[in-house]
Amino acid sequence: MVPSALLGIDVTTLLDNASDLYAELSEENSIAVSIAYLMTTLADQYCSFSDSQSTTPGLSDWVEQLLAESTGKDGKGRLPIVIERNDAFVAGEVLRIAFGGSSDLVVEGDLGAQFLLWEWIAALIGFALEIDPFNQPNVTEAKERTSSLIQKWNGQVEKIAPRASEGNVEIYANSETVSEAIRLVLDAVASDGYIAIMAYLDRIDDQEIGELRALLAERANRPVTFGWGPRFLHSTGQFHKGGQQNGVFLQITGDTSEDIDIPGKNFSFHTLITAQALGDGEALTSRNLPLVRLHLTDRREGISEILAAARAIN
Repeated sequence: MVPSALLGIDVTTLLDNASDLYAELSEENSIAVSIAYLMTTLADQYCSFSDSQSTTPGLSDWVEQLLAESTGKDGKGRLPIVIERNDAFVAGEVLRIAFGGSSDLVVEGDLGAQFLLWEWIAALIGFALEIDPFNQPNVTEAKERTSSLIQKWNGQVEKIAPRASEGNVEIYANSETVSEAIRLVLDAVASDGYIAIMAYLDRIDDQEIGELRALLAERANRPVTFGWGPRFLHSTGQFHKGGQQNGVFLQITGDTSEDIDIPGKNFSFHTLITAQALGDGEALTSRNLPLVRLHLTDRREGISEILAAARAIN
């Protein structure tokens, strides 16, 4: 709200939309109570979100962060899965929620009302699951591991030799090929579990890697999330470590053609992002959660090779 106002955007419309909804939310058995009840009592661990047919593109990403970070702790939570369109493949017992078009549950409304509604829902889910929705203990853990690695490296990334390499992809797993590494991920997911793809890449130039979510969901027949790093560390990253411990993790990192120094620091953005990726990986493996990392020495070619390997798996 504050940055928008400083940019000269009229935020009174958002406030008016939220204000109109507030009186309704204060009533007994409001829409927030109904949706929170549905998500905690009638739905399973997973819920998908799509805004492809709505007037508020990007809302699914915001709700994903709110719900995953608020509810994923103490071994409990609801894992949001942002999907590409309303009918995109998800797999498993998933409550499908959309902000337009058709789905299991369609929630339409102005942006300000949506913000307030889902904040209430997150708080009510926390109450129902008996967790504190207002803290983020495992986000702090990942930050501490990142800082530790940066200090250890003294400003320069410490190169770790891969187990194997194929084409433009280095493999950090007990595998010799990209196909074997992907198969390792697929075989590791439990019948009630999920796969999380964590791409520490450019969400604009490297957006093609996003196709991997649906490919793995179809082959594993389990829910698959996709997150851009390091953004997801403040979203599903909290759930990964604090929610139900049934995830399998595919981490994708890449070389950079250009790097930028951080003023006042002895390390660059590439060093920081690498430390964030490896630090989060340490947090996951310390819980004995399966983790495979693929590193792209050439991003464009490496992405094509990963997608081709995934498509070739039956």
